[in-house]
Amino acid sequence: MVTDQRETGAPAGHGLTGVADAGAFLSRLTRLDRTALVRLRSGHPADPPGTVRRTALWARLPWAVLVSRTVFGTGPGDATVSASGLLDELARGGAGLPPRRDADWRWPVPMSAGRVMETVSGADLRRIASAAAGTLRTAVVQGVAGRAVGQRAVRDALLDHVALVVTPSAADGVSALPRIEVSQRLVQAVVRMGFLGPEGAAEGDRVQVRQAGRWIGLSAPYGVAWLQKVSDLAVKVVQVPPNG
Repeated sequence: MVTDQRETGAPAGHGLTGVADAGAFLSRLTRLDRTALVRLRSGHPADPPGTVRRTALWARLPWAVLVSRTVFGTGPGDATVSASGLLDELARGGAGLPPRRDADWRWPVPMSAGRVMETVSGADLRRIASAAAGTLRTAVVQGVAGRAVGQRAVRDALLDHVALVVTPSAADGVSALPRIEVSQRLVQAVVRMGFLGPEGAAEGDRVQVRQAGRWIGLSAPYGVAWLQKVSDLAVKVVQVPPNG
């Protein structure tokens, strides 16, 4: 259960001991978005009962993907702060928590780690991300089908492209489920946030495709990226008879 340290009387600090891991997450995040928020949620399923040893850091990337990394430390309970402010505090060795911005966090998070549906190669994800970057550069310089296009339009189209498709097999006992589409948004998130680790590292070559309700995730050695399925977010028009 997530607790708020304001309710327990605990010191109003960040409570993180895994400073290097937290700093790596925040550094990548703030390079992508200097104004990003980070939500700290204390507790982890692997912590012994009745104890809190780890804290999950959550953030939303500019392309609408949620990313998370779990680090050591009891944390502040459940608090949202400026990512750059927390990074600065960690860099100077401080223990304080930047001003809280809880009301500014407006996004749901997955309620569980979900179910592993497939395992894919980290090297393949790097190649997919690199190919997309190359396509973006070519399209911006040369256009598409002889026509000039804006970088943002090409980028958005590439991000929405389905990079991987996972089809549950009968052996999984979930054959009735539809296929799982992993978009380029998720691939770019795990690569650009450094969740695969150093290139060539053995631990970065196994990435789990997970499903948690409406969420599809890529769980890599150093973090996880989540995205809600677009079909579940679509607005549906309900026809109402004229007489109600």
